[in-house]
Amino acid sequence: MTDLRLLQNFSGFRAFLVAPPAIAADTLGSTLNRIGVTMQTVDQAKWPGMCSTLNPDGNIIILDGDLNEAAGLPLSDIGRLPPAPVIGLLGVSAPSRLKALMRQGATSVLHKPVQGSAVFTALFIGINEFRRRRSFEALLNRQERRLRGRRAVIKAVVRLMREFQIDDDEAFERIRRESMASRMALEDICERLMAAPAEHDEAEPMLNRLAAGPV
Repeated sequence: MTDLRLLQNFSGFRAFLVAPPAIAADTLGSTLNRIGVTMQTVDQAKWPGMCSTLNPDGNIIILDGDLNEAAGLPLSDIGRLPPAPVIGLLGVSAPSRLKALMRQGATSVLHKPVQGSAVFTALFIGINEFRRRRSFEALLNRQERRLRGRRAVIKAVVRLMREFQIDDDEAFERIRRESMASRMALEDICERLMAAPAEHDEAEPMLNRLAAGPV
């Protein structure tokens, strides 16, 4: 599992405030500046095009909870995480607005009008909780990759048994030797064997080598 040391120095981070122009950002901007975080106000209409450029380890999204979910963020498939830590900005803690922020991945909240003393706390909790969730998402991704790999290995072994009239031990041994010779993971070899020919042109030559058996 990745290192989960808590961050407490946010110098060099960049915060993007996604809020209507009427939102007063002076207190927020000046407080962030004192702890080394620069802030940029982003127009809601331009926001979707910027999401792909965000750095999860150096950017912060401060999202006004009064915006509707149409201004939402792209979320990852497994962990449903936003592209960077999200701090919600709320005037009224209505359940509907809280739920909307949670759906967009908010891990901390600042109340309007923003009090300077609350900013560091919101960043500390929001950023570190986001990092914790990313760590678990990475673990789930690895487990999902292993699960897909096991299915591919089973299918590849069955294919070789059927095509070359060999038993499962011999089929697996041939795949293992091919993996070692090509310096590729066993699961990757099997996935290529089971892929459509248009996706992997090397599948056919690989099958020819596997058909030869022990050298």
